[in-house]
Amino acid sequence: MSITIRDQIKPGDLGAITWLHGVLYAEEYDLDWTFEAYVAEPLSELVKSGDFTDQKLWIVEQDNRVMGGIAIVKNSPDEAQLRWFILHPDLRGRGLGKKLTSEALEFCKERGYKRVVLWTFDELDAAIGIYKKHGFTKVENITHVHWGKTVTEEKYVLEFA
Repeated sequence: MSITIRDQIKPGDLGAITWLHGVLYAEEYDLDWTFEAYVAEPLSELVKSGDFTDQKLWIVEQDNRVMGGIAIVKNSPDEAQLRWFILHPDLRGRGLGKKLTSEALEFCKERGYKRVVLWTFDELDAAIGIYKKHGFTKVENITHVHWGKTVTEEKYVLEFA
């Protein structure tokens, strides 16, 4: 099985990343269809912006099938946001999450960002573990009904020296 990571967007990538979030988060975390819309709209805006100097989307493929991704979005000249980090269960536990996160953070350093923020929710233990290993610190949490259930969203920040 051939696994590749690329940063060139191809037709179908946005739909595949949105679909992965919708289906996997419904199966694994009982989120409803509104989560898919939450992913689709800003992901589409990133691509429509055409700004890939200070922003980037990485796609993970296995045998030419989209199986994951991660993105960096520019919030301000000093701040980037890590978004849409997902891997199909078949690819988990192979170090790909760590590799994707490392590559995304290296991109942020190269672009001169002073901090990276991300929002997740408290059930995503594996992802949170990766974030903490890379130096992210939780700075905020909000519990509310969202995406068809009560979730506790958590904000993490990584400051670069």
